Amino acid sequence: MVLNSDGTKKPFRKQKPSADRPADRSAPVKPGLQSRAAAAKILAAVVDRKLPLDGALDHEHGNPAYKALGESDRALVRAILNTTLRHLPRIDAAIASLLESPLPEGARALHHVLAIGAAQILYLDVPDHSAVDLAVEQANQDPRNRRFAKLVNAVLRRLGREKEEVLAEIGKVAPMPSWFLARLEKAYGREAALAISQSQLEPAAIDLTVKSDAEGWAKRLNGVALPTGGVRLAAFDGGIPSLEGFDEGAWWVQDAAASIPARLFGDLAGKRAADLCAAPGGKTAQLILAGGAVTALDQSESRLRRLRSNLDRLGLTAETVAADLTTFKPPEGFDAILLDAPCSSTGTTRRHPDVLWTKGPDDIARLAALQERLLRHALTLLTPLGMLVFSNCSLDPAEGEEVVARVLSDTDAIERVPINAGDWPGLEAAITPLGEFRTLPTMLKMPEGIASGLDGFYAAVLRRAS
Repeated sequence: MVLNSDGTKKPFRKQKPSADRPADRSAPVKPGLQSRAAAAKILAAVVDRKLPLDGALDHEHGNPAYKALGESDRALVRAILNTTLRHLPRIDAAIASLLESPLPEGARALHHVLAIGAAQILYLDVPDHSAVDLAVEQANQDPRNRRFAKLVNAVLRRLGREKEEVLAEIGKVAPMPSWFLARLEKAYGREAALAISQSQLEPAAIDLTVKSDAEGWAKRLNGVALPTGGVRLAAFDGGIPSLEGFDEGAWWVQDAAASIPARLFGDLAGKRAADLCAAPGGKTAQLILAGGAVTALDQSESRLRRLRSNLDRLGLTAETVAADLTTFKPPEGFDAILLDAPCSSTGTTRRHPDVLWTKGPDDIARLAALQERLLRHALTLLTPLGMLVFSNCSLDPAEGEEVVARVLSDTDAIERVPINAGDWPGLEAAITPLGEFRTLPTMLKMPEGIASGLDGFYAAVLRRAS
């Protein structure tokens, strides 16, 4: 009981939550608050702890705050996170421009609340007042951020008022971490690096690899046939399994660039072929359709189960082996080997915008060293005149051209087989002077209504002498 100074009972007045007073914990949770809180927690996991976004958004083993949401809220979280990560350098620039002084050291939780709110205001179809109100509520409910609730309110409200001016100003900021932009500039030049950076803001296409008749499937599915022999879809309603041809296994989803390495072998009829980092199985399926007797190897038995499931849907079979490639010694050699090696995946940022925030230069160096070890061992598994295609989805030459150059410089009886640009109409620009494939996300322009671009990929063809 609260008393006046004269001892009489003081009347109770319910206090309203304010920017510097926490809300009543017993009050109902504001609609949308849990999804924003989950988004901020997962952003922290990705940017600060370098955890992959796919893992956090896994429906079975993902972030608990995300798993606790309904499907519509999960979809909102995914949209917020993908947008925030794609635009994060610009979002950071926008927030910095509205602050009188930088955020305090260690105020990472506050940064993530502001970034999530700014992403909604600047880039998503969320009412500004809702984004601001929920961000302030987040700050109030977090002891680390409570004293900054007024700042959150002021910064985001001003961002909403000055949205157009801010967007114009931050449009000059490359939407890519500076460390990776510098590596792209070194490899491809300033103009190309900026174009690649900008291209990651475009939605990724949905490409299909078809068993046959790409033109026919393009017509059936309202898409276009690609120079890679696949089909690119226009926007459509519903899920992939609802499309014609899915149930009968007539095609599978595979980015146009990812379909290139297996096609470099040509006809494999009568040949023993190996896919040495095989899961989830799209390239394995291509090798089977090319006529090869295929062995699919992967270190993970669980990933091989997924591969076998995918092949079952397609009505295809392959021998599967769970083994460490570095110690794999088959009883006889292979005529054709596909080594799509583990890499930084920096060519897939349109689909996986977290990559450039979870990887760094040390990761690229480590993965390049691993690729070199795998490649050197894989070459020992070739029969005389056997061919090996080395590939990965990194944009960094340290994981592609430089690996192959080192191996060729000191490996006897192995030669590069130049790829003929004339065999790839529409992708001639992707063939390097040495005759290797180097696709960039800015390549493969499409008609209006169809998404352009493709993943960044590297591929080289090597052959063992007789």
